[in-house]
Amino acid sequence: MINQALIHPESIVVVGGSNNTAKPGGKVLKNLIDGKFSGDLFVINPKEEQVQGIKSYSDVFGLPKADLAILAVAARLVPDAVEALAQHKGTRAFIVLSAGFSEESEAGAAMEKKLVEIVDGAGGVLIGPNCTGVLTPSHHSMFTYPIPKLDPMGCDFVSGSGATACFIMEAGIPNGLTFANVFSVGNSAQVGVEEVVQYWDESFDPEHSSRTKLLYIEDISKPRLLLKHASSLIRKGCRIAAVKAGSSEAGSRAASSHTGALASSDVAVDALFRKAGIVRCYGREDLIAVASVFTYPHLKGKNLAVITHAGGPAVMLTDALSEGGLAVPPIEGPASRELQANLFPGSSVSNPIDFLATGTAGQLGLILDYTDRYFDHIDGMVVIFGTPGLFPVDDVYDVLDRKMRTCNKPIFPVLPSIFTARREVDDFISKGRVNFPDEVVLGKALSRVYHTQPPHACPDEDSPVDTQKIRAVMEAARGGYLAPDAVQELLDAAGIPRVAEAVTGTRDQAIDAAERLGFPLAMKVVGPVHKSDVGGVELNVRDSKGVGATFERMMQIRDARAVLMQPMLSGVELFAGGKREDTFGHMVLCGMGGIFIEVLKDVSTALCPVCQEEALQMIAGLKSQSILEGVRGQEGVDAERFADILVRLSALMEAAPEIFEMDLNPLLAKKDQVVAVDARINIVK
Repeated sequence: MINQALIHPESIVVVGGSNNTAKPGGKVLKNLIDGKFSGDLFVINPKEEQVQGIKSYSDVFGLPKADLAILAVAARLVPDAVEALAQHKGTRAFIVLSAGFSEESEAGAAMEKKLVEIVDGAGGVLIGPNCTGVLTPSHHSMFTYPIPKLDPMGCDFVSGSGATACFIMEAGIPNGLTFANVFSVGNSAQVGVEEVVQYWDESFDPEHSSRTKLLYIEDISKPRLLLKHASSLIRKGCRIAAVKAGSSEAGSRAASSHTGALASSDVAVDALFRKAGIVRCYGREDLIAVASVFTYPHLKGKNLAVITHAGGPAVMLTDALSEGGLAVPPIEGPASRELQANLFPGSSVSNPIDFLATGTAGQLGLILDYTDRYFDHIDGMVVIFGTPGLFPVDDVYDVLDRKMRTCNKPIFPVLPSIFTARREVDDFISKGRVNFPDEVVLGKALSRVYHTQPPHACPDEDSPVDTQKIRAVMEAARGGYLAPDAVQELLDAAGIPRVAEAVTGTRDQAIDAAERLGFPLAMKVVGPVHKSDVGGVELNVRDSKGVGATFERMMQIRDARAVLMQPMLSGVELFAGGKREDTFGHMVLCGMGGIFIEVLKDVSTALCPVCQEEALQMIAGLKSQSILEGVRGQEGVDAERFADILVRLSALMEAAPEIFEMDLNPLLAKKDQVVAVDARINIVK
């Protein structure tokens, strides 16, 4: 969709261009002029012959050819103007700044739909409507400020909100963050965040394209498109951070299964970002901090040295790093004692390395050299250096800049005196550096970036399930919860181990099945969704008399249709489930099972399809991982078998997209087996 007419137009017309720069049509024209657009620039304004020194035409028909049109007129005038430009002037790119479309009314939505049809019919690209515009090295087609000095290696940035794009740039530019291209997509009528990411991927040039991509998203309408191209960019060496706003979710409260209650649309967003390798952020400050971390070399390990002349910020940073799963380990040994001898008395090198308020630039350089060369267990450094304003700190920041260029380990600068040392900080930033004014924000961003894994390179393999048998069950089933025998057929077709069981409809059948299965038994009512809540589960039934009595009691429960019987097994209770979430498709979930799924809510999620490597990572990401490994002499769980079930569960849902929710709870796990004890599958056709 995105074409050269949008990115590198040879001619631009501003429809509604004005001499009043307080209006969008006036400001966007001024920004184009100030940005020194090198092509032909025109205006359509029937009331003026010239606008800001640019020739103005009364209508489209007198206008020369125009590659790109920027429209800042009333919404009702936009469709006709776009149609005339597309048909008569060969215009193939449109930026519609005007509001009054789908964001406002049904009539506006109808105009927006017509607008898309016109642009699609012409083979063109549409940005907006209701947007602030686009910034590229070729043209500054945006009516807001700030207009940053564009750097080809700066951040590519796309935002669903024009105001938010402005605020994010305003927050990042003073810290030294630079931008390459900026897209405000507004209503995303034709081109949304996903299509911009697709364009970045398909046009990526390893020598000339930015490797940092920032996204502000309010609605993910094409998650699979975003997943495909974001993960592709990251595999090419890019780094992506995104804010997904609008994460509150109330609908899951009414879900009828554990999976449904735990799997919301926001959980799906987390799963999507994790699968793609996108760093998820939760606000403007967070996004700017993560983007700033991206400008520095990769942190290859989790151990950091904190170097400071101020104890308080070092303590706060150490806390933030520790809470985020990074470490500030002790520094000891002969090299540390040698370093100590070269600092003022009272300095500490144990980590944090505190060289006091009286520390010099030379001492900072020595500390950085020692940490880089001799402290092998340290992977990166954070330098916190502000000033009370008693003397200039240019020499300190010069040393810091020089060592950042020569040291092998990454150095992250925290220069908090952005008012008192404004001149020195600005000089440091002018050398191409990015500053972190707040050490805690940096600590959280470093942790988030470090723990975000790259996309999985799962091999293409044949499905491990019997698709033909699965489809036969689906074709025969009605909507709603499947009967136990259908559930059994699906599990068997998927190769998911399950405990032997029998479904009985009479007392005599129950007693016969008990003799066949063996005692002790678990008996569960068939019919009610939440069996435990209605007294529909009985464990350790030890003889035929107990079987008969339990069967008769359970058949008195409301909605009871039969009784399911299984031999009692022991092991660690696990949980696996699946959920279809709108346009995201199916998700797989796993965690501790039984009552723990409700109490702990310790769950890992992944979007389908899930491969073995990804499944193992899901299991490793559980907070209860130590329980699965075995604690206090208890037998651990076979993680490979558990992961295999997650892979097969994923493949089952791929083969049966009708599955809406699915619970395997509990799975009973030992060192040599993981088997499903109870399963529920809800389908929607």
